[in-house]
Amino acid sequence: MDSFPFDRLYVTGTDTGAGKTVASTALLHALRGRGLRAVGMKPVASGCESTVAGLRNADALALQAASDPAPVYEDLNPFALPAPLAPELAARAAGVDVSLPPLLDAFARLRAQADVVVMEGVGGWAAPLSATLDQADLVRALRLPVVLVVGMRLGCLNHARLAAAAIRADGCALVGWIASEVDPAMACREENVELLRTRLQAPCLGWLRWSAAPRPEALAHQLSLPTPTRPAPL
Repeated sequence: MDSFPFDRLYVTGTDTGAGKTVASTALLHALRGRGLRAVGMKPVASGCESTVAGLRNADALALQAASDPAPVYEDLNPFALPAPLAPELAARAAGVDVSLPPLLDAFARLRAQADVVVMEGVGGWAAPLSATLDQADLVRALRLPVVLVVGMRLGCLNHARLAAAAIRADGCALVGWIASEVDPAMACREENVELLRTRLQAPCLGWLRWSAAPRPEALAHQLSLPTPTRPAPL
């Protein structure tokens, strides 16, 4: 691929509410801005609402709207769970067994129609998908490079460093991180971002500034995506 070094990404966060969906949709628009076919995926989503089309999740719908081509919802969100609980508890309440094979199949269908698939995880990195399936299992199975979204609030240095260490300890590749302003009153934001730059041992892909009504197509311009490295000419 000429304009982006990855054909897949996994977006995780320092915690619930870190801004994963905003970052993921901004990534999709940034990739589309490079002329790439980019589609989103939310493998497991809880808190889904019943509609005439079936169970639908707001974050998954945002990913679908930011995708081009627009994927079939059931591929984008294979496990849609109604209860607004941790996925393991929501699946138990719904009598659903969240397992790896349907996720791998749905990803393959999305990958066949896109240059890049941006997959958004659940909660923070260590939040399980089911009693027998961690997010790291899915990431390793699909060899997904990981992008960490750091919710910029008090405590973010600790949360970001712990998440980065856990990602690497699980044998996964942290290829970048995104600062996501979730607390407009946070003190010393610039200083915190600079501390993160020196400690996370991964490139900062952007700084998404606070907005009461974020527009992913506008936030895409606040991202700096990597480009493939090319050998120097002889």
